Amino acid sequence: MPGDPIKNLLFVYNADSGLMNGIFDAAHKALNPETYQCRLCELTYGKFREKSIWKRFRKEHNIPMEFLHKDEFLAQYSSKFMPQYSFPVVLELSDHEMSLFLGTKEINELQKTEELIEAICKRLD
Repeated sequence: MPGDPIKNLLFVYNADSGLMNGIFDAAHKALNPETYQCRLCELTYGKFREKSIWKRFRKEHNIPMEFLHKDEFLAQYSSKFMPQYSFPVVLELSDHEMSLFLGTKEINELQKTEELIEAICKRLD
């Protein structure tokens, strides 16, 4: 129902899960970053681990956050009734609905982790 409090922010990366995909993604980010397809990955992770500024924000913020790869999201939430989302995306989950919080275009325009944090905080206010 409209106006429901946010239950969770669901971050969906434009990458698939699994060890081999992780290795491929790390190599892709290092060797050819300009063609890497997941801006959300770049904003929240360095080549091998979570960025410290992002980790600190995530731990200090009072909104629960869940992180899924594209294949995990589609396996868990895919339905003929659900809107088709492009990835990466941040969705807002309440008790009664799932809605767009930050879209792909908006995420792809962000240049720094601080801008992502600012966009999230602004949207939450």
